[in-house]
Amino acid sequence: MRMSTVHFFASAVLSFSAAFACTASAAGVELKPFKDELFAGQTVMESRDKGDFQTIDYQEMRDINGRDEIPERRVKAPYVSLGVRHFQKDETLDLGDAGKMEVTRTGPIDGAAFTVIFIHGRGGDRRLGADDYKFGGNFNRLKNLATDNGGTYYAPTVRSFDQAGVTQVSALIDYASAHSGGKPVVLSCASMGSFVCWGITRNDKIVSKLSGMAILGGATDPDFGNSAAFKRKLPIWFTHGSRDSVYAAGDQIALYDRLHRAGYPTRFTLFLTGSHGTPVRMTDWRAVLNWLIR
Repeated sequence: MRMSTVHFFASAVLSFSAAFACTASAAGVELKPFKDELFAGQTVMESRDKGDFQTIDYQEMRDINGRDEIPERRVKAPYVSLGVRHFQKDETLDLGDAGKMEVTRTGPIDGAAFTVIFIHGRGGDRRLGADDYKFGGNFNRLKNLATDNGGTYYAPTVRSFDQAGVTQVSALIDYASAHSGGKPVVLSCASMGSFVCWGITRNDKIVSKLSGMAILGGATDPDFGNSAAFKRKLPIWFTHGSRDSVYAAGDQIALYDRLHRAGYPTRFTLFLTGSHGTPVRMTDWRAVLNWLIR
């Protein structure tokens, strides 16, 4: 399935547009703030679609060099709170027919108020999504937002981004949903990990267990209009760097525009001058989760 191009078939959108007469519903939760003064104070350069599409001022000298003690390797101490490590564990889950999967879990196994799952891109593993100091401390914030609000966060190792990876992540979603008693599950995928997200959108059973999906600097699915997620109106939040040289921002914006015109629940954050990795560093997880957890 080729997803680096974005010629999203207009006929697929039009065939369902009547079903999407309403715009995105109101947020379902209000997570307690965590270091919002450091992470959430982003300057909006442009806003359209009643705020659903925003262009954010991003400056490498400020948002990397000014934020990190060692650029791109270690964020300054005020951006992290390491007490969350007491709730963190590396484990190997037996997912039945899907096989075993290495994950870093932050939060309880059972009874989570919500679950967030992050899928890394090529060359990554569970350590990427659990790293406290890289990516401007953004994963540390995500872990703290989860545990402070009764949720659980999973950072799994995905061995491949084909159907085998889709099958394993689907099993992880099923596992998390069962252990939380059916509470909301948010799936987030970065870069090539987006292939896993798009693959899962075809599985109606698994889509029914999801509350929403976030795509960070990912590829675009030209056949999304035929997916179970499209038919169920699964909310999607896109974040992307305007200078992404791996997956063009214009492709993802085109998909967003088609979905938004059809009344589909979607939002887009564009980081002006940002590169391929910028969304992993700059995505405001509290804003995203407040909108996606319903």
